[in-house]
Amino acid sequence: MTYIVTEACIKCKYTDCVEVCPVDCFYEGENMLVIHPDECIDCGVCEPECPPEAILPDTEVEAEKWLTLNRQYAEEWPNITRKTPEMPEADKYKDEAGKFEKYFSPEPGEGN
Repeated sequence: MTYIVTEACIKCKYTDCVEVCPVDCFYEGENMLVIHPDECIDCGVCEPECPPEAILPDTEVEAEKWLTLNRQYAEEWPNITRKTPEMPEADKYKDEAGKFEKYFSPEPGEGN
């Protein structure tokens, strides 16, 4: 099992999860984070830290399609290892559905 990030992270990018991750397996895109599934140690400490509840174990049915996306972009985007400010309008987008189709960006973030 591993944990993955879903579309609920898009346009929010809260990084409370990054701060608690003991193995630094988060990677930053322009408007979301992903978890590298081969680096995640399945500890689960990140899941309750996510305000929009964007982190799920890969055993959840809805997580299946996100596993490939997390793997792909973890290979392309820079690693992020410490908390940074969320996106400016994170609270506005936190509960919006269908964000992947509307807002997903394959561009990398800054990392740290």
